[in-house]
Amino acid sequence: MKRLLLFIILIFTIFACKQAPNTDVPREDVNYDKAVSFFNKDNDSAFYYFSTMATASEDSLDIAIAYTYMAVIQNSAGDYFGSIESSLTALTYLDENKAAHVDCFSSNYNELGLNNLHLENYEVALRYYDLALKYADKDASRLIMLNNQALAYQKIEEFDKALHIYSQIVSDNTANQKEYARVLSNIAKTKWLQNPRYHAVPDFLKALSIREKENDLWGQNASYAHLADYYANSKPDSGLLYAHSMYGIAKKLNSPDDQIEALQKLIRLSPSESTKHFFEIYQQLNDSVQLARSAAKNQFALIRYETEKHKADNLELQQDNTRKRYQIIKQRIVLFSTLLIVLVGSIISLVWYKKRKQHLALAAENTIRENRLKTSKKVHDVVANGLYRVMSEIENQPAIDREGVLGRLEQMYEKSRDISYEAESLPNKQQNFNEKIANLLRSFATESTKIIIAGNEASLWQKINEQTKYELEHILQEFMVNMRKHSRATNVLVRFEQQANDIHVYYTDNGVGMPAGLLYRNGLTNTGNRIKSLHGEIIFDTKVERGLKIHFSFPIS
Repeated sequence: MKRLLLFIILIFTIFACKQAPNTDVPREDVNYDKAVSFFNKDNDSAFYYFSTMATASEDSLDIAIAYTYMAVIQNSAGDYFGSIESSLTALTYLDENKAAHVDCFSSNYNELGLNNLHLENYEVALRYYDLALKYADKDASRLIMLNNQALAYQKIEEFDKALHIYSQIVSDNTANQKEYARVLSNIAKTKWLQNPRYHAVPDFLKALSIREKENDLWGQNASYAHLADYYANSKPDSGLLYAHSMYGIAKKLNSPDDQIEALQKLIRLSPSESTKHFFEIYQQLNDSVQLARSAAKNQFALIRYETEKHKADNLELQQDNTRKRYQIIKQRIVLFSTLLIVLVGSIISLVWYKKRKQHLALAAENTIRENRLKTSKKVHDVVANGLYRVMSEIENQPAIDREGVLGRLEQMYEKSRDISYEAESLPNKQQNFNEKIANLLRSFATESTKIIIAGNEASLWQKINEQTKYELEHILQEFMVNMRKHSRATNVLVRFEQQANDIHVYYTDNGVGMPAGLLYRNGLTNTGNRIKSLHGEIIFDTKVERGLKIHFSFPIS
């Protein structure tokens, strides 16, 4: 009987899982194909390949299907606790919100109900059957689950609930003779268990007749079991006859469980001289079944261990390979980074070297240019303007101081000789600066040009340092030289004045003036540079009607 019920559940489970493929990922798994092939041949290798599939696959539905098949195989081998574990594991990979997973939900809950039914946990089995029916969306599946549920109610002697479910099933199975016979036989047995006086034989025989016509050996096995139980007390001879028939069918089906059940009936119903024979067969077969089931349990556990270990080893190997790849990548990154740093450093060094070389070359050019300008300035100030001053004195003074002129020429000669390396000479401190300025300005006076000096007091120059005095002397000399060369002025006024912390110098002449936009030559350029070095300012007023006005100022300190 148990074997018949298991066979029906196996068919249902295979049907349910195969009808719910993963629509997102095509199932192209070599392990799955091999496992199903061995499963259909009732080969023990099926469990190994399903276990391998469960550990190797990355698709949750594939893993759930593998565990569902494993639960069925374990149930078939009598490893009910192992089957429960596999079914519960399968449920963890399913998502009730995905339509493709619904049938496997139903299959696993039905399998859990069946295992608890074998373990006589009937209340637990009923709860699982309720869940299985909740997810069942196929009529064939629901009828099988309802039959299992009714059987559980029968076991706990809630016969009315069992009969109510059987009546639903039989009304839906009139076209399927095998199913109709099965339900009809179960109804008769339930009514007989509810009322021992109920005459169940007509329904038992009717179900048996249908099963014989349909060549339903599993159904015949169940009918013989029902008839043997029914006649066991009222007609032992008839019961013994049906028990023999059941034993013969069970051997044809190669069902150890049903053979053991038939032998139990034969031992109880046979004459005493035959009892020993059947008991020996029963004991031998029962021992073989228990040994086989223990071996199967150990084999399942070993296969699960090996596949899990293999998976763990693969994961460890993958982690090790990942670590090695990481180390290689890290070494390459360090190497490339070092090369990049060296390359960038070399480029930066090269650019810096070129920039520095250019900078040094530019600095050298600027130094040369500055030295040239400085030399030009010295030549202009010391030689050109000095000579012009001497020439002016010779030209405009009737009595020439030959010794004085020769002395100044000698002095200019010495300065011009060493002008490229000699430091600029500072004013002679022995002569008052106001007198020196007066002599300088008056040396440019002629019969036609009058020089007027105002504000040139000795007190004005007391706080002025020697370098400033030196620069001021050459600025004024440049003004006078330009006046003599270009202005044709007859009156020149140079006025000095102190305002706050600044010295102001005002130059005015009545010459031809300076045209607007006139380019500065060396003299005026040097003059501008000198005033700039004194942190002073200079203003040329070229808008007057006649002549030239120049105003420049500089701080006292």
